[in-house]
Amino acid sequence: MNAAALLAAWEEGQGQGPAHRALSLLAAADPEAGWEELAALPLGERDRRLLDLRQAALGGRLDGVARCPGCGETLDVALDSRSLRVEAVAGPELALSRAGLELRFRLPDSRDLLAAEACAGVAEARRTLAERCVVEAWRGGAPVAAAALADEEVAALADALAAADPGAELLLELSCPVCAHGWSAILDVASFVWSEVEAEALRLLGEVHVLARAYGWREGDVLALSPRRRRLYLGMVAG
Repeated sequence: MNAAALLAAWEEGQGQGPAHRALSLLAAADPEAGWEELAALPLGERDRRLLDLRQAALGGRLDGVARCPGCGETLDVALDSRSLRVEAVAGPELALSRAGLELRFRLPDSRDLLAAEACAGVAEARRTLAERCVVEAWRGGAPVAAAALADEEVAALADALAAADPGAELLLELSCPVCAHGWSAILDVASFVWSEVEAEALRLLGEVHVLARAYGWREGDVLALSPRRRRLYLGMVAG
């Protein structure tokens, strides 16, 4: 994804939710893939592609921060995007048996996240995701509507979904060097990559502003330069 495409994806994502932003990035990186095709990707596969995109555009090292829940210390966290790729452990459709309930379900995708983003709260969003992923359900041999699932059945389905596609919810095992407290933290790949893309977009716009004022170039002229040449021109302007 070149500089112009990155800026276009960043602009497309303004005012949108996380699921839409992730799709904007994937569409910019793969213009031949249709929006529906990308939206239908299981979330683990979507995030693997986002990590590939991030590595190609910004490198494989991810730098973040985490706050220790034990002592409140702020920790620097460095990750390698290649080590975060996790393959799904099941096919597109799966089965769950629990106390007389039989379910066939599929892995969630971005269309499901878009529906969940419109929900009023976490509990409603969780149930919406679960209900959308149910293909068929029976209780005691009789068909049952997904909306009729009990809360504990929805929770069991959520656990099954997480187990089937672990790449959709990456857990980081962290340890505090100050108090030795250990804990697990979820890495939201889509939000993390978007925050880095946004920072890169703002940096690029700043470079365009400086070089356009100095040389009278258009935005397209500046973005067409390689990063190395832009840095050289910026150094000469700074003088």
